[in-house]
Amino acid sequence: MSTVTATSTSGTGSGSQTPAAVRRRPRREGRQGLWGWAFVSPMVVVLGLFLALPVVMALWVSLLDWDGQSNPFSGAADFVGLANYKGLFADQGLTRTLFMTSLRNNLYYVLLVVPLQTALALGLALAVNQRRLKGKGAFRTAFYFPSVTSSIAVSTVFLFLFQSSGAVNNLLKWVGIQGPNWFTDARGLVWVALGGVGLVDPDRPPAALADHGVLGLSWWDWLSGPSVAMCTIILLVIWTTSGTFMLMFLAALQDIPEAQLESARLDGANRWQTLRHVILPALRPVLFLVITLGLIGTWQVFDQVYVMSQGQPANTTLTPAFLSYSLSFKDAQYGTGAAISFVLLAIILVMTGIQRFALRERDGRGWRRTRRTTR
Repeated sequence: MSTVTATSTSGTGSGSQTPAAVRRRPRREGRQGLWGWAFVSPMVVVLGLFLALPVVMALWVSLLDWDGQSNPFSGAADFVGLANYKGLFADQGLTRTLFMTSLRNNLYYVLLVVPLQTALALGLALAVNQRRLKGKGAFRTAFYFPSVTSSIAVSTVFLFLFQSSGAVNNLLKWVGIQGPNWFTDARGLVWVALGGVGLVDPDRPPAALADHGVLGLSWWDWLSGPSVAMCTIILLVIWTTSGTFMLMFLAALQDIPEAQLESARLDGANRWQTLRHVILPALRPVLFLVITLGLIGTWQVFDQVYVMSQGQPANTTLTPAFLSYSLSFKDAQYGTGAAISFVLLAIILVMTGIQRFALRERDGRGWRRTRRTTR
């Protein structure tokens, strides 16, 4: 009897808790939760006032025919429902034509900028991560410097470099190439390239492409590619954003265990196999982040267009973000401008979901699982 009592007392003192301690634990955790909310509540209030509330207000404005002068919540503005969205996609007119033109321009912009800036950033990160490379700090600073420079200042410099008599065309003359008038050339790059090899005549489009189309634009316009003027903006953005993404890749590369890389080398993997089966799987979360940030940034491009082209020539550098600004602040069509912003939000969410699905984990395959198939 005494043995049982001693054992019970010993067990209570060493491992189990008294009923009073069990009752005190929820109270303590509850107080910690209250203190946590007390500390974060200022930031929650700030985000609610300056982020969530403006989004809700903009959504309401997108349902109104508002001129920006009256109070949109007083009933002075006409409620039109989804008419602003319908005008962007269904109603024939200048607004739909401009919006579809801006979507075409921005789509080519995204398809070129996101892959190129991601590949360039990864390449720079792999280069400066080499152990035998001397002067790593200088290279990292040089590659990152364009990212911290004002985009307005860099855009102004590019305006001088890509003038018809600027430094770029003078360099092209040295190799026997006549450079175009970059910021006044509205020709699509696809038709320029195909016309250069004699496959199409850019001045005489085929009737099958010019006379048929969708959503207010002919197939000739949809398939024209980015204009020469847009290509200069694409070069500028790739040059100024790759440095930031390089630092993200570099931080992730330095987190890869050296033992894992050494194991791949001992197993006979070459550089390409190591990159494909070891490095890239380890970089998948950062790759998702870089592509997501790239998609958001490219669909919201505004400042370079505002400084360098104002959407010209012939609306070939017009983007949805700049069109939203123009319709709102120049034409007082705030409802349509707000509707464009929410269409952009939907596009960003859809494309982010697609690339998240494409970069999802696939049963964790790495070098050790796939090396059997590579031998």
